[in-house]
Amino acid sequence: MSVTPLQALPIEQLRQRSSTKWRKYPPHVLPLFVAETDFPPAPAVTHALSRAVELGDTGYTPPDPGIAQSYADFAQRRFGWTVDPARIRTTCDVMMGVVEILRRVTSPGDRVIVTPPVYPPFYECVPEAGAVVERVPLVDTGSAWELDLLGIEAALAGGARAVLLCNPHNPTGTAHSRETLAALADLAAGFGATVISDEIHAPLVHSGHRFTPFLSASPAAAEVGYAVTSASKAFNLAGLKCALMVTAAPHTADVVRALPDEIEWRTGLFGAIAGVAAFSQESDEWLDALLASLDSNRRLLAELLTEHVPAARYRIPDAGFLAWVDLTELGWGDNPAVTIRREAGVALHLGPLFGDEGLGHVRINFGCSPEVLREAVERIGALASS
Repeated sequence: MSVTPLQALPIEQLRQRSSTKWRKYPPHVLPLFVAETDFPPAPAVTHALSRAVELGDTGYTPPDPGIAQSYADFAQRRFGWTVDPARIRTTCDVMMGVVEILRRVTSPGDRVIVTPPVYPPFYECVPEAGAVVERVPLVDTGSAWELDLLGIEAALAGGARAVLLCNPHNPTGTAHSRETLAALADLAAGFGATVISDEIHAPLVHSGHRFTPFLSASPAAAEVGYAVTSASKAFNLAGLKCALMVTAAPHTADVVRALPDEIEWRTGLFGAIAGVAAFSQESDEWLDALLASLDSNRRLLAELLTEHVPAARYRIPDAGFLAWVDLTELGWGDNPAVTIRREAGVALHLGPLFGDEGLGHVRINFGCSPEVLREAVERIGALASS
């Protein structure tokens, strides 16, 4: 059955928003940097939040706002993954959940593996937890990015105590295979290490690819792993502050259950209310329409770059609304996004923030209208040919 793509809001309406995407730069700059999307919210989310405002339901978040069960139902429906709601706790956002779990599974000075190029806050949350970053970059096979399992094995053999996984991977959009995740779990189990999986982009895996929750990859993964996720990326709810810490084994559930109550108190009530609505079956049609739009845009971006910026190197992502683009051949230096913003009026995410592997790269947010995406790439192309 065909799905009608979701239409992005008009840019004149978007510029009335007060979020970072629309307030960081002046109006002449097209903002394709931070991971906010330009689509109208899911109707169920709008209704739930509007009702809360009407009621003055703006107090403290209750012990059980219903989002654990809502997410468990969503995971079963969308991923075929059975989750026990009793093994879920909430907190403010995904990175806060990662930090708090890291504090419980590592000791000060322990090394934690990250796999660059990777989401910049990974480099900050590891030291915030008292640990030290150990880089094991992804392997570029020429057709895909993959975890360097041999490199991870060597790091674990050398004493690293945890792996901070991005699944699906930001910025490359890689949906790691079940086989890869199971192999990672076996390595962690063999060295007595932990895997913490950031799965915030999980609802956005595109047709032809499949999301495998790390905890479901194998029995070993359930034993060594924690997942932290949220509705915030797929449903554009980052400002509402609600994330889920998910476990699949008694001992890992005990670790999360033992976290101080204050960590759960940091959950935003509006985030929980919106998350319940987002994860409900009522929002599935909206999510499918969003995915149809993003699928079209990820392919359109490839066409636009070929036409206007042929020196760019871009691999269509498996998941999400973020594109990882190599602009090295244009000669705009290690951080081409700076030149592009100043001279073309297009704001992209700074590649070097994702690690040394990001030198000469940019990250482009294609969660926008085709018209905005086309104008942005045409501006970059005009700069490249000038």
